Amino acid sequence: MTKIVTTDTPKEAVPTPDQALHTLSIFVNNKPGVLMRITQVFARRGFNIDSLVVSQSRDDRYSRMTIGITGSSNGLEQIVKQVFKLVDVIKCQEHTTANAVVKEMLLIKFLVDSDKRTEALQIIDHFAGRGQDITPTSMIAMITGDPNKLDAAIKMFSLFEIVETVRTGKVVIARGDLET
Repeated sequence: MTKIVTTDTPKEAVPTPDQALHTLSIFVNNKPGVLMRITQVFARRGFNIDSLVVSQSRDDRYSRMTIGITGSSNGLEQIVKQVFKLVDVIKCQEHTTANAVVKEMLLIKFLVDSDKRTEALQIIDHFAGRGQDITPTSMIAMITGDPNKLDAAIKMFSLFEIVETVRTGKVVIARGDLET
């Protein structure tokens, strides 16, 4: 059996002083081409998008985009201004963990024999996850939480042979009376 290598295995990042993680929430008209125009702004400014979640709002005329990026705080302010100027953008703002709740979901498939299944279930329980599928040789777990929690869960599941992982990317909602 060939081992599948996933692209989201945590790596020990060494951030440079001018690089930081940022989470943007962008409220837009739900029209074709909006996503492309927004991502072009990031590309022109040299920012790579680390995560991207787009979904329709309760009113199907609008969508919310949550974009996770790594880059300079100085350049981010300019990106927010340029994105906000786009014709179909209604609102664009950065959120931090101080003013918003940021979560992701992880689905992880790993190989586990029946004699190690209890250990796997304890790890799932520790991370407040849920088992989603079980076969005689493998399990799939679902875990939700902040990105650091998911990275820690992946490290613990590396005690087993990880076959595949899938992450949703960040979703964000403003705390209290603040608007997202």
